[in-house]
Amino acid sequence: MNNQCEIKTLSTQKYSLWDDFVRNHDSGSFFHLSGWKTVIERSFNHRCFYLYAEQDGNICGILPLVEVKSALFGHALISTPFCVYGGAIAHTEEALKRLEQKACELAEQLNVDYLELRYKTKQNSSLLLKQAHSTFGCEIASTPEDILKNIRKKQRAVIRHSLKNELHYNITQDKTSLDEFYHLLSISYRNLGTPVFSKSYFENLMDVFASEIDISVITDGENKLSSAVMSFYFNEQVLPYYGGGNDNARALKSADFMYYQVLCHASRKGCTWFDFGRSKNDSGPYKYKKNWGMEPQPLFYYYHLVKADSLPNLSPNNPKYKYFIRLWQKLPLSVSQFIGPYLSKYLG
Repeated sequence: MNNQCEIKTLSTQKYSLWDDFVRNHDSGSFFHLSGWKTVIERSFNHRCFYLYAEQDGNICGILPLVEVKSALFGHALISTPFCVYGGAIAHTEEALKRLEQKACELAEQLNVDYLELRYKTKQNSSLLLKQAHSTFGCEIASTPEDILKNIRKKQRAVIRHSLKNELHYNITQDKTSLDEFYHLLSISYRNLGTPVFSKSYFENLMDVFASEIDISVITDGENKLSSAVMSFYFNEQVLPYYGGGNDNARALKSADFMYYQVLCHASRKGCTWFDFGRSKNDSGPYKYKKNWGMEPQPLFYYYHLVKADSLPNLSPNNPKYKYFIRLWQKLPLSVSQFIGPYLSKYLG
């Protein structure tokens, strides 16, 4: 019997075994699933290096990696771009270290600026650590009344207000709401000064993950669009991941209404954990999520520098992007939708 842990590259024949490992590992997440390899290759044409450790014929660790190369934003190897969690997960410390070592070697071979591993928990690692984001979450109660009761008092009052605004909630698992969702998302991204992804990216997400994704759309009493969100489902968890709204959303409190409805819908589906995703520390979204009564949990992003001499800073708060952001906010929506995908594919 061979007790040596061997590092291999994922083939299509191993997708189901990879996903079984992810779903049964305590640190496995929706973002570790093999489907992201298909989505990223199909949507952005980035090279993917999905590594796994094998021992005695069984997978004992995995590490998804994606090469993102841009003249504007640099050259990186990331686990995983467009995702908030990543990094290696393994049954043993040996397998995890072997995967990380292989990732560092690959980063050197590709001559990237840096390797970035996005962990949800602190690692026993000698790699450089950067903590700029936190994640939020809470347990999901079993009834709408208890869900509301568990929300912080001030935010609970906002949700009660929204429930009186004649808002309507529609949820679909097919693409019938994709155009409405994409329109609202594009408005939010443009208003934030952020390039939006292509619509085909979201089509690919829905094709690949199918029953693990849905879209919630909120309309007002006159059936006009207000807010929308695309949510991911994984191991009794729900993660409302891509969301947006138009100019009337704030007055109608439709985003608050929407997230409450996502909680209620997830409860009916048997979900027990609401993952509100990551936010940059002390940002507006960070404070908004705290208002729900969720305590921030720091994220641990580790780096191996290759060509770079300092840690990357692609944050919108970086002064060198401020002029670009102000300019982008003034673009007509259709122009931002046309140009955005050419830039956003490198902003993972």
